[in-house]
Amino acid sequence: MTTNILEMRGITKTFPGVKALQDVSLEVQRGHVHAICGENGAGKSTLMKVLSGVYPAGTYEGEIHFENELCEFKDIKGSEAAGIVIIHQELALSPYLSIAENIFLGNEQARNGFVDWNKTNLEASKLLARVGLNDNPITKITDLGVGKQQLVEIAKALSKRVKLLILDEPTAALNDEDSAHLLRLIKHLQAQGITSIIISHKLNEIKAIADKVTIIRDGRTIETLDMHKDDISEERIIKGMVGRDLDHRYPEHEPSIGEEILRVEDWTVHHPVDQSRQVVKNASFNVRAGEIVGIAGLMGAGRTELAMSIFGHSYGAKISGHVYKNGQEIRTNTVAAAIKHGIAYATEDRKHYGLNLLDNVMRNVSGAALDKLSRWGWVDSNKENLVAEGYRRSMKIKAATVAAVTGKLSGGNQQKVVLSKWMFANPDVLILDEPTRGIDVGAKYEIYTIINQLADEGKGIVVISSELPELLGICDRIYTLSEGRITANIPREKATAEYLMQYMTLEKEA
Repeated sequence: MTTNILEMRGITKTFPGVKALQDVSLEVQRGHVHAICGENGAGKSTLMKVLSGVYPAGTYEGEIHFENELCEFKDIKGSEAAGIVIIHQELALSPYLSIAENIFLGNEQARNGFVDWNKTNLEASKLLARVGLNDNPITKITDLGVGKQQLVEIAKALSKRVKLLILDEPTAALNDEDSAHLLRLIKHLQAQGITSIIISHKLNEIKAIADKVTIIRDGRTIETLDMHKDDISEERIIKGMVGRDLDHRYPEHEPSIGEEILRVEDWTVHHPVDQSRQVVKNASFNVRAGEIVGIAGLMGAGRTELAMSIFGHSYGAKISGHVYKNGQEIRTNTVAAAIKHGIAYATEDRKHYGLNLLDNVMRNVSGAALDKLSRWGWVDSNKENLVAEGYRRSMKIKAATVAAVTGKLSGGNQQKVVLSKWMFANPDVLILDEPTRGIDVGAKYEIYTIINQLADEGKGIVVISSELPELLGICDRIYTLSEGRITANIPREKATAEYLMQYMTLEKEA
């Protein structure tokens, strides 16, 4: 009979004004892959931070038993010494150190007070082989893609003789190929006796890899499902997460499409460093009022580069082409100019470029349109507060007040703050780059509803997404992008995942 490697009993964690966890219990069997699912803000990451010592013993109520021993970890070092290693969604690697240096950072392979570099690189090579990474251990982290960086994090965990590996949204920023490799690696580690806890919003991955799934909702344990004994569908998991059936993943929408509002012609962008390389090549597309237009492309196709270069030339060099708004050519060579002409861009990287995580909700909401709140150069703070409070309520942002620090909100609520910022700026065209990345199905549904509402107001919406079902579910038309070129313009009624993929992999314009 399989025994439990971990038992968390009656865990309660309170922050000022908020009870993040209430009497949560979790049992993980040795050698299992155990998934934790829940909406953004449900308490999943908080529970793992309690387990790993980020929130030390004494700051929460309840007990943690690991390998049948009561544990009271004071910090991460304590949990790692016991064999518990957590890999956060934001990878904790030093970009300018080598792979080997990162793997043994804080655990240097030293002799007589000096680092033994031969041993360091040799041991790092062995660990890299275990995770299926063939790169030289002296390679700098900054020269690796996100998928390989994730593997370095796992190699680092293996160097600490991990018994329980915790992965928080491990595939959120990975393409399909890297995601599949990572999932295979987790199963490979399972065969070696390593237990894993995986937090993920990608239910198809959970269904494929997990032995059991614990669902957390509003800081409470709802249920634990056995993926082998029970016939568990994605819909069954969703019902547990949101407390209701989602009859449709995407809200029904009847578009009311008007005249052309934005047209981009012959748009070409060169790489900012290697200016001999074109990353966007003679791209042309348009969007009409009330229309939701998708842009589909594989990783590296140039989707984000296209959007950022249009929005104030935020990316690229030697940019050429034409942008027309309501039939008139406009210049969008600065962010201020793009905003002035009614174009907004919600970045895929909300944590670095979309929000000031150290500031409160109110200032983030007002940040793109302070001129609406200012008089004689001074911002009316009362009006600013009223505006932000209105969006907090209408967008259902889970924050006690608009004075809450944005960085402490869940991913889904942060995304609502980003959308609130641009809704207040009231653009005519809104470009949304990966608008639902890293958020749960319930929050996704709310974001889709907001997108539909904006389209119904007559705005032109451009959605860039790596998830083809998402584009197929919400868009009226979809452009495909391959190697920087627009390869097809596909109406909704003809769009299928297979058809899109055919044009996403073309080397030349169709």
